[in-house]
Amino acid sequence: MLIMLANTIRVAYPVILVVAGLLISFFPGVPVLHMDPELIFALFLPPLLYEAAWVISWRELWRWRRIIGSFAFVVVFLTAMSVAFVANKFIPGFSLALGFLLGGIVSPPDAVSASAILKFVKVPRRMSSILEGESLLNDASSLIIFRFALISVGTGQFIWHQAALSFVWMVVGGVGIGLLVGWMFMMAHKKLPTDANMDIIMTIITPYFIYIVAEEVHSSGVLAVVSGGLFLSHFQHRFLSSTSRLRGVNVWQSFVFVLNGLVFLLIGLELPEITAGLRADNVSFNEAIGYGLLITALLILGRILSAYGAVIVTIIARNFIKVADPNPGFKGPLLLGWTGMRGVVSLAAALSIPVQLSDGSPFPHRNLILFITFVVILTTLLLQGLTLPLIIRRMKLGADKDYLPEEEAHETIRKGLARNGIHHLQTDYAQHLQRHKSLQQMAIKWNATLTEEPDPAMSAECKAVCIDLLERQRVWLLQMNRDDQHLDEEMIRAYLRQIDIEEEKLRFL
Repeated sequence: MLIMLANTIRVAYPVILVVAGLLISFFPGVPVLHMDPELIFALFLPPLLYEAAWVISWRELWRWRRIIGSFAFVVVFLTAMSVAFVANKFIPGFSLALGFLLGGIVSPPDAVSASAILKFVKVPRRMSSILEGESLLNDASSLIIFRFALISVGTGQFIWHQAALSFVWMVVGGVGIGLLVGWMFMMAHKKLPTDANMDIIMTIITPYFIYIVAEEVHSSGVLAVVSGGLFLSHFQHRFLSSTSRLRGVNVWQSFVFVLNGLVFLLIGLELPEITAGLRADNVSFNEAIGYGLLITALLILGRILSAYGAVIVTIIARNFIKVADPNPGFKGPLLLGWTGMRGVVSLAAALSIPVQLSDGSPFPHRNLILFITFVVILTTLLLQGLTLPLIIRRMKLGADKDYLPEEEAHETIRKGLARNGIHHLQTDYAQHLQRHKSLQQMAIKWNATLTEEPDPAMSAECKAVCIDLLERQRVWLLQMNRDDQHLDEEMIRAYLRQIDIEEEKLRFL
């Protein structure tokens, strides 16, 4: 009901869910939720990251690799460092280690919030690609900072050479384990006699298995899930049938939707417990709100400055190297800077802070860190989330110059598919074409670039020919995706799904 309300009033559903959870928490008799911090990461993060890696365009990720990499790693580190120094300076009792811990928690923007908001307004494809790629990788970099800061707080020391070696292992080991386990699951899909239901179950198991294996050997489970997801997504047409792909998309969309809904409701429901814990830190409610707003303002300002800093770097770099966009302008960076809503990852990281240190003493300022994180999430969701659509409309960014116009791209793909199908039908199945009226009708449909349901009376032989032709069209589309950088990959994926649907129609005739 809350989601339907959000769609009706055209407000991103994370905003509505957080506010609803907050209001519900004030109702008398509502039980206080207690979640085991050890389960936060293992329960929510693997499927959310895996699904994000599965749907992202690898081509777009590579195309915008420089700005994505700078925001996912450099900006995240600078953000965490600025939060560390400001917290150490203005929050009594906050060490630099605690500051870096807080910085690692609040530095990554939330992909779910941005995606939910951007669906109500039209933005250039490049902007959504950058946001998707950044959100996929910044979770890993921020959580690495969080882990090292957590160790430093617990041990009271930070040994640089050990940290450097651990960092290298977390990155290299995480990526390597993700690719290795991903390859093992791909082989399992290929070799085992699975059906669509088993394929979907295996895809749900995959991110949890990758994450647990990586964490057991003390590498980055987040990077492992991301790399494994990217690997399996890239090769999905080699080991998943059209039935598995079509059904899997629906299952995963529902699964991730439910997880995100639960997490954003949890953000609101956690407030009473977080607020009650402030007394243990000897911090008043007003002081805690002030600290939270201070960190929020720092995050917003820092991201906007970073976005314009990236423009300056691009303008300088275009004189020496080829850049993806030599004329970035100054409207896009403002939009990129304002899309810094925090959400799922920040909450999961904050809640995973242990209640006690290894020596049994209470974790310092844990409740204050939780409260500041809550203020950052709530403020950015409400302030930026509610104003972002208005800003996008006022900016009038114009047409997306990186891709063909939508109608032209549709015509290019439709005519290309028709030519491809007719070519193989006439060259590889000329005799079948002369004998079977169903194939002749299909050739007529392709010549007219129309999409109609296959003839219900189609014979088994004709059906096999049509399925093979669809597979050849699929191969052609994948080749076009690799070779033609002016075609939007989302549109190509839509046609791939259409081919899957046509294949399913044929199988059930």
